[in-house]
Amino acid sequence: MRDRFDGIHVFVEAVEAGGFAKAADRLSLTRSAVGKSVARLEERLGVRLFHRTTRTQSLTEDGQQYYERCIRAIEELRAGEALLESGRREVAGKLRVSLPVLFGRYCVAPILRAYARQHPKLELELSFNDRPVDLIADGFDLAVRSGALGNGTALHARRLVSPRKALCASPAYISARGEPHSLADLSEHDLLDYWRNDHGLIWQLPDATGALVGISVTSRLRFDDLEAISDAAVEGMGLAWLPFWLIRERIHQGSLVEVWGDRPNAAMDCYVVWPTNQYLPLRSRLAIDALAAELPRRFEA
Repeated sequence: MRDRFDGIHVFVEAVEAGGFAKAADRLSLTRSAVGKSVARLEERLGVRLFHRTTRTQSLTEDGQQYYERCIRAIEELRAGEALLESGRREVAGKLRVSLPVLFGRYCVAPILRAYARQHPKLELELSFNDRPVDLIADGFDLAVRSGALGNGTALHARRLVSPRKALCASPAYISARGEPHSLADLSEHDLLDYWRNDHGLIWQLPDATGALVGISVTSRLRFDDLEAISDAAVEGMGLAWLPFWLIRERIHQGSLVEVWGDRPNAAMDCYVVWPTNQYLPLRSRLAIDALAAELPRRFEA
């Protein structure tokens, strides 16, 4: 009976990873081992599951049908495991989470570290990267993301918090250049631009009525790291538009001052996301609950 299931896990991983090479990385196998495992499965089934070229693999019609059946079977197994897990209420196993670099390090990771301390049998892996990862292909259970999630249906999402952003500068800069009073005044100031992938960030700032307006920033000072922008602002190099959580201590210390603090602020929603086709084990569900309970407290006052 066991032989009838040989290769199925590798086949499913190859489909979800988008190729044999990525599946090999996820399974800690060689690409050749993945290919041979799929080939043995095809030989046993008597059908071709993948169209193969020198660079890519794509499912045949038979492969697509077989994959859908395999997924349903795997979901039944996951549901059975979840039933047993919910009965013992013990957090164990590996939890892989993708986090944005700064927000993850300063705001999210402390909560997950505390969660791991509470559950000694949990294996916690945190990966810090500002690029949006493919949770299935890259083998993550959860990811924390900021901003719009798009219209895709491949992910479940739970909103965690909506941190505000703030316009700021050093006291020395304000003393030398004055405080802008309107959006038009910004053209007379040095602006510290967050710049990634060959384009800048649209600043959402309030006009005289308090309505938020999208501003395309033109600047000679461009950075792809928010902490570097904060450092430049402290040095008096210009106005910066940054998450308040990042600059809060510097404002309290007096090395930065908030500009237009009495006006409405833009905020960016933060979510935890996970694949729709995967049953959430207890370790993931409780981690989500911990983030939803603890993260908003870090933005109070």
